[in-house]
Amino acid sequence: MNVDNCPRCGRLYVKNIMDICQPCIKELEHQYETCVEYLRKNRGTNIQELSDATEISIKEITRFIREGRISIANAPNMMLPCEVCGTLIRDGHMCESCRNRLRRDLSNAAKENVTPEPTQKSSGGAYRVVDKLRDN
Repeated sequence: MNVDNCPRCGRLYVKNIMDICQPCIKELEHQYETCVEYLRKNRGTNIQELSDATEISIKEITRFIREGRISIANAPNMMLPCEVCGTLIRDGHMCESCRNRLRRDLSNAAKENVTPEPTQKSSGGAYRVVDKLRDN
C-alpha cells in the first residue's frame, strides 16, 4: 500500500491524486465553496478583500484561480500576485517587468555561452585512420 504523510497536516494517508489526506481535501473544498459564494455576492472584490472576508490565505485563493476553479473573467478587481515580485496581475504567472527581465537575462546568458567557430577544421574523426592507411 502506498502511504505518505500529508504535507498540510502531517497525518498518515493513502496516496491519492491530490497528494493530501481526505480531511484536508474536504477542508480545501469547503474553502473553495466559501470563496465562490463570497464572489457571487461581491463581484467587485479584490483578492485581499476576499482573503480577509473568508479567512482563506491569498496563496490558496491564487491556487484556486490558477487551477481554473475560480474564474476572474467576471471579477474586474480580482488580480493575482506575480510569482516573482508580487505585483498584481490579471493573467499568467509573471508581470511584464519580470518577464522582460527574464528575457533579457536569458538573452545575455545565451550570448555569453556562444563559443566562436574554430577557424580551421581539424582533420579528426572516424575516417582519419583510413586516410593515413591510404597515404602509406
